[in-house]
Formats: sequence, C-alpha cells, structure tokens
Amino acid sequence: MMLAWVMVLASVVGTAAQEDPVWIQIEAQPNLNAATERARAYAAELPDVNGFALGGGWYGIALGPYARSDAQQVLRVYRSEGVIPRDSYIALSSAFRQQFWPIGANVLNRGVVNAPLPTAPTTPQTPEPTAELPAPEPADETPAQAQRSERQLSRAEREDLQIALQWAGTYQGGIDGAFGRGTRNAMAVWQEREGFDVTGILTTRQRAALLQDYNSVLDGLGLEIVRDDTAGIEMLMPTEIVAFDKYEYPFAHYTATGDLEATILLISQEGDQTTLFGLYDIMQTLDIVPLDGPRTRTERSFTLVGEDATRVSETRVALEDGQIKGFTVVWPAGDEERRTRLMDEMEKSFVRIDGVIPTSASTAEQAIDLVSGLEIRKPRLSRSGFFVDRRGTVLTTVEAVNSCARVTLDSDIEAEVSVLDDARGVAVLKPETLLAPRAVARFAEAQPRLQSEVAAAGFSFEGVLGAPSMTFGTLSDVRGLNGEPDVTRLAMNTLPGDAGGPVLDAGGGVLGMLLPDAQTGRALPDGVRFALDREVLQDVLSQAGMAAAGTNSAAPIDPVDLSEAATGMTVLVSCWD
Repeated sequence: MMLAWVMVLASVVGTAAQEDPVWIQIEAQPNLNAATERARAYAAELPDVNGFALGGGWYGIALGPYARSDAQQVLRVYRSEGVIPRDSYIALSSAFRQQFWPIGANVLNRGVVNAPLPTAPTTPQTPEPTAELPAPEPADETPAQAQRSERQLSRAEREDLQIALQWAGTYQGGIDGAFGRGTRNAMAVWQEREGFDVTGILTTRQRAALLQDYNSVLDGLGLEIVRDDTAGIEMLMPTEIVAFDKYEYPFAHYTATGDLEATILLISQEGDQTTLFGLYDIMQTLDIVPLDGPRTRTERSFTLVGEDATRVSETRVALEDGQIKGFTVVWPAGDEERRTRLMDEMEKSFVRIDGVIPTSASTAEQAIDLVSGLEIRKPRLSRSGFFVDRRGTVLTTVEAVNSCARVTLDSDIEAEVSVLDDARGVAVLKPETLLAPRAVARFAEAQPRLQSEVAAAGFSFEGVLGAPSMTFGTLSDVRGLNGEPDVTRLAMNTLPGDAGGPVLDAGGGVLGMLLPDAQTGRALPDGVRFALDREVLQDVLSQAGMAAAGTNSAAPIDPVDLSEAATGMTVLVSCWD
C-alpha cells in the first residue's frame, strides 16, 4: 500500500554529520539479478536505497547511510508499517563490498545523509486519537539474549568463530570451541574495534558480521559444489576461476578461464600403497610442483607444497579402500591468504563418491617430457662431467653450473660446487650423498701424439637418451688456434651436451675435458673442437686438496673396454632454476 508519511528533516542534522554512518540492511539475495530487481522495487517506494556485494555470492540491499540515532528511528517505523522486513537491522559499512545499485554509484565511504523521519498521518476532517508508536526495539540482542543464542552453536561453529577472531588479529589461543577468558577478551577487542557495545559476548548479527568479513577473501571465486562422477569426487570448486578441461589418467584437469592463472587437478585412481608412493615420486617431477616447499608422506597419504617466485602448488592425496584420491591447486604467488583459505574450504568439502578415472581416459599426445598431459620439470641446461675419485667428486665445465639455483648429477642427485675456476672454465662438484662410480678418470702420463685417435664421452642429447654417447676423432694440435698451451685442438663433431665430458686417448688415459663452443663471433669449420689440457685439470684438483690418479696409456686397449671406461666415468650434470 502507498505510504502515508510526511517527510521531515532530522532535527539533529548537525550532530548526525559527525557520527559514523550506519545502514539499514533490509534484504539479501543469492545472485546479482535478483538483488537488482529487488533494489529497483524498493527504490520505487523508498529513498536512499543502495545495493552492495556481501561476499560469498550474496548481495544486500540497504538504506542509508544515516546517523545511528536516525537509522534506529527509521528502522522502527518502517518495520512497524510493514514496508521493510521485520528482520531488517542496523549494519556497519564494513559489512559491504562493491556497490551495484544505483548503477554507477559509489556512496559506501561518504558521510551520512539526512534521514527521512516518518510520522503518523492525521485526517483533518475527522480527528482521531494518534496511535502511540510501538516501544523501541533493541537494535540487536541483549548480552543475555546473545548468550542464549550462543549456547545453540555447535562445537564446529564455535571453532569457526575462534578461527575468524584469530584471522581478525584479536585471538591468539587454541581452536577448541571453548569460550574462555582469552576468547571473551578477543570478542571484546573486536567489538570495540568495530564500534559495537563492548560486552565480550557476540550477538547473532555480530557473529554474522565477523564471519562475513572472514569469508570476504573468497569473494569472486564462485565457490560451488562440483560433482565429478568420472573422478568420483565431489567438492567445493572456484567455478569463476577454473572450468573442466579434460581427463588424463589419473587427473581431471580444471584450467583457468580468466586472467588469474590457476589450475586444479582432481586425482583419482585405483591402487595400493606402492601406487601411492609412486604417485608421490612422479608428482615431484612435474613442472607444476616447484622444488622448494614442505612435503610429507605417511603410509596412507601425502602432501606436497612447492613454491617459486610465480606460483604455489599444493597437493593433498589419501588412499582409502583401494582408491587413491585427492587434489592439486596451482595458484599465483603473493595471494597466500586466499589460497590457504581456498585449500581449507576444498578439503573440508571433499567427498569420495563411487568411481575412479579409467586408465583409458587419455587424449593428450604422447611425449617423453609429458605425464598425463603435464610437463615434466626440466633443467635449464644439461652438460657432462666425469668422476675423479671413488667418492663421486666430479670435474665439469663452468657453463654447466653458472647461475644455477641447484645442480644435480644424473638428474636427481644433489651436488654442491666445491671449486669454481672461472678463469680456466673448470668446476669441481661434490655430491651431497656418497656415490660409487663404475669408473674413475685416470690422467694420461705420456704426451699425446699429433693425429693420434682420441674419444670423447658425453651426454650429447642432454640426458634424453639416459646414457652417455661416444664420439671419435683425432688430436689435431696440442695448442689452441692462438698458441694457447693449455688447450688442445680436436678433429671431431660434438654437441653442446658433450661439453664437460672427458677426452681420452686410445689407451684409456684422460687427455683433457671437452670445452663448450667458444662464443667469439666467428664460425669455426665443422669438426673443430677444443679440450682443456689434463695438466690444468690436475692443477685445479691439487688446489682443491685432491690427488689426480695417473696411468701409462701408451698402449691402445680394446675399443669395447675403452667405451666401458669412458661411459662409466661420465655423468650428466644439470643446472636448475
């Protein structure tokens, strides 16, 4: 019905302008279209109608902003007249996010406006007694009422409030659902900060405001329950961020739909503990799981966290009833609060349903550097090196270890740089765990003869083949092109991955270390390569406190024995970012 009100200005306009603004929240809708329609309907009857996002996919309609005293009177009369719902209440600006109504408006941070103060109508022709206005209703629960409503909370709900207070920075205690002195003090501090009466007991509306603020970090993610029957998993997913892409056993890929570069994998397969442990190892080879970060494995589950400068990846997997299920979230770095909250919400909502991804679910092109459509982590470059003692010490080229975040031997054995001689281009590596090489370098004691046969061992294809290759040629000169005495020139064709590998004479003695192609700006003819002379390598080892083994290799040995010795001492050296 039409309102029979006379609109008058508040008598306390000057005072109101100095008060913190409040709002009368009259309605909330679970989607923007419905909220916009309701805001338009209210605006046709009432002044000062505004609409704001509330978070969690909800949108609120509010009147204001008013001074608190004016808002309480407007609330009382509007509710008594039935023009707004009976459960309308006073709300603070902190409860609201982006404004959606009126379109293009932005009044959230402005001061109070003059409130319309309604009075009851009179009829001049037939005066009637003016009805007394109903007694003022409390804007919120009394402490006793709040305590009674608080007793209806479950333990989980009480723990959620402690978590939210902890997030708000007022609570430092344990999450136990017990509202002791520490929790009460935290509530009081929060009430004072938010402008409420300080009682140490949160009312129903205050609890809602606290949880709404706590959950606001998840705004815009579109959290909805997604049921993936193929994977046999049901859980909350950020549907505004990712969407289903494909199945690649044992993963269901959900990829980014917008600017936020996020990826979610649902993991689902049959298996036992051996399968679980294998998955744990495989996941750590994937490019989406950076190397740095904590990781744990138990008999029935594992977690993996990997982080670098651009992203954070977290995987949670468990084995139950012969099925391995879990999920991975890859999220941009620097958004840690939202990422950790999302992980917790996804895990709390995780439900196993019947079914696992079939082994036949695969559409990706097969490739040696892909696992189920995901790239395997690859080093920036790989070169060769060779063992010089039985403990696994390695000689290699500086190029193989220059500006590396980590260095590995044979892809997975961590090594540290013990000596770095930039001037001569030599590095000495020590493995973090003792190794048992199949063969160890022995340096030739005799001066090599020009045009004699030589061989080089190296990982020509940077580890793709998994084993070193042999390349044969001849010794062209015992000096460099400019007469350098510590360089020998070779007639052979090698690849970049061979650099750092040993060069041997026909008797199996090491003559030197194959050098990378010189970046001089001149293109040398094919078949021209250089090696650092053995005496330089022996000197570097001597300065490192190591004795280099020698051998009289004047007599040629069987080519099979030569290849076995050369490849047995050669190791893949990888540089990782």
